[in-house]
Amino acid sequence: MMVPMTSAESEARKALNRLRRALEKAERETGALRAALAHAEGGDFPEEAYTAAEEGVRRLLDFTDEEAARLQENILHAGGLEPGRVRRG
Repeated sequence: MMVPMTSAESEARKALNRLRRALEKAERETGALRAALAHAEGGDFPEEAYTAAEEGVRRLLDFTDEEAARLQENILHAGGLEPGRVRRG
């Protein structure tokens, strides 16, 4: 049975998906920038700064995963289902 989402839940899911895609792109672009600059700058490349930036993006990606799970649990709960008892196919 499909649980109908409210407009707010639907907008939250869309926003969360947009944020995730933007962060995935930021992760790819940071990696590309790192590779290009590390090659160009050699020993002058700020390795620690790039590592910190990549870790920050990873934390935000983890946050989107946690929020997606929390939102799904709220949607299931609102529909009268227990999140732990739903089997995923």
